[in-house]
Amino acid sequence: SSDIAISVSNISKCYHIYDRPQDRLLQMLAGKKRQYFREFWALQDISFEIKKGETFGIIGRNGSGKSTLLQIIAGTLDQTSGSTTVNGRIAALLELGSGFNPDFTGRENVFLNGSILGLSKQEIVECYDKIAEFADIGNFIDQPVKTYSSGMFVRLAFAVQAHIDASIVIVDEALAVGDVFFRQKCYARLEQLRNSGAAIILVSHSMPDIEQYCERAILIDHGHQKFIGDASEASKNYYLLHQEKEVTSVANLDKKPHKVKHDN
Repeated sequence: SSDIAISVSNISKCYHIYDRPQDRLLQMLAGKKRQYFREFWALQDISFEIKKGETFGIIGRNGSGKSTLLQIIAGTLDQTSGSTTVNGRIAALLELGSGFNPDFTGRENVFLNGSILGLSKQEIVECYDKIAEFADIGNFIDQPVKTYSSGMFVRLAFAVQAHIDASIVIVDEALAVGDVFFRQKCYARLEQLRNSGAAIILVSHSMPDIEQYCERAILIDHGHQKFIGDASEASKNYYLLHQEKEVTSVANLDKKPHKVKHDN
C-alpha cells in the first residue's frame, strides 16, 4: 500500500553464543557436523506496519529486543528470518555518538553526519543554519564534540536528524538525557515532521510520553510480541507485565528455604 512507510513481517533474529573464544574456530572447522554454540533468539516472529504520518511506539523492558528491532529497520543489522520493507529515507538517532567523530568540531560533524545520511554538501549548507539554531549550543559548535556534555551531544545529534528531510525518523531513548525544555522542543519538531507525512518511531521507557505522542505501540518482552494496538492500552499492558514479573520474583524468594540460626 502507498500509505505504508514500514512493513515488518515475521522478523526473527538469532545470535550464536560461544562460551569460549576457541569455540568459534572449532565451529568453523566443524561446519554443520557439530555445534559449539548456544542459540539466543533476540526476536521471534515480530510483525507490524507503520503508516506515513503516524507516530508509533516501541516499548519493553531492558533486554527485550527493542534496539535489535530498530537496527534491523534502520538497515544496520540483518534479520535471521522474515522480511522488512522500508519506503523512504530513514533518520535514526539510535545511540549517543553514532555517526560522529569525537575529534571533529560540531560544525564538521554536521557535514560528516549529513553526508553519511546521503545529503550533498549543498543540501547540508542549505539546512546548516536551522540545525545550529535548533541545537542552540552557541560557540561550542566550533569545539570538538569530545568536549561536549551528553546534553549538548544529543542536542546536536537530534538537530541533524530532525532537519535532513527524512520520511522516517527513529528516536531511541536519546531524548532522556535532555532537559525538559529541550525535550518539549524535540517533540514539537517531531510533531511537525509527522504532520508533513513522516513516520515517527519512538522508543521510550516513559509511558506518559508514549501515551501522549503515539497513536499505536508494540510491547516486546524477551523478543516476543506481547501486544500491539492503541498506545494507552500498550502502556497498561507494559505496567501489568512489570507487575506480574515483580509478583513472580517475590513468590520465588518466598519459596527459598530459610536458614534457622541456633543459639550456642
